[in-house]
Amino acid sequence: MRILVTGTAGFVGAALTERLLARGDQVYGIDNHNDYYDPSLKEARLARFQTHPAYTHVRGDIADAAVVNAAFTDFAPQRVVNLAAQAGVRYSLQNPQAYVQSNLVGFTNILEACRHHGVEHLVYASSSSVYGANRKLPFAVEDAVDHPVSLYAASKKANELMAHTYSHLFGLPTTGLRFFTVYGPWGRPDMSPMLFADRISRGEPIDVFNYGNHSRDFTYIDDIVEGVIRTLDHVAQPDPTYNPERPNPGTSNAPYRVYNIGNDQPVQLLHFIELMEKNLGREVEKRLLPMQPGDVPDTWADVSALRRDVGYAPGTSIEEGVAKFVEWYKSRQH
Repeated sequence: MRILVTGTAGFVGAALTERLLARGDQVYGIDNHNDYYDPSLKEARLARFQTHPAYTHVRGDIADAAVVNAAFTDFAPQRVVNLAAQAGVRYSLQNPQAYVQSNLVGFTNILEACRHHGVEHLVYASSSSVYGANRKLPFAVEDAVDHPVSLYAASKKANELMAHTYSHLFGLPTTGLRFFTVYGPWGRPDMSPMLFADRISRGEPIDVFNYGNHSRDFTYIDDIVEGVIRTLDHVAQPDPTYNPERPNPGTSNAPYRVYNIGNDQPVQLLHFIELMEKNLGREVEKRLLPMQPGDVPDTWADVSALRRDVGYAPGTSIEEGVAKFVEWYKSRQH
């Protein structure tokens, strides 16, 4: 298939693109290579597949409608995966405009292009952060998500609402995937696994927020990519059991779906740090600090809908995943 992927120099985007190329798809990638974190890591990810004969790369911003429209006109994608977004909860407290541009303006450009070019299926990244102030665990797609606690979360909830509008008005099949704490080789340096690895390897103390009472549904990158591909291949359909008098937030009478994609196995943050220390061969001091603004204490994905519809089954234990991540991390330090 001809698949357009945005954010191909990003963590999930690069891993997904490699898999799609390996199975014989043609991929057109768009990435703006911004400096939210070290662009050299993005270049290194891209170098793994940039010269592949079935890959085309454009350095551009999805917030620029001309870039998006040219991509759709030149490549005529059958399916689209939108992973380009301004990521990170804490940065949204400092630079809200970046989120409006990428996550709202950019996503609108993608939706419009999909509509006008007859795309078969749009899969896009949402986030576990949409659950916001919810405390019922595990988080289920049937739960209402109306209390975001960061602008990043609000922008992702907005993406789901915008996608539903296009599914309803124009029959565009859309599927949103709420990612839960993705980690693994080539991961983002602003996320806790990389921050912990850096500090442990240098013997520096680690700041542990919420006094170490956090738990996260850490999900290994290969499991995420497997779920994205299964979802991409399973075009969203209207839900025949949808009842407008008792609406299910995860489905619709339009071709629209929202799924959690996680490991369904929450891990205490202190246990995650212990595994990192064990694999890196040293222990460091933990500074227990209060919760940060915009953060949530626990995440846990109910992935039953994704299991049911596409046979998704995350297969990487936290022990195995951390070991693979640390092995990659060490190889990058030399």
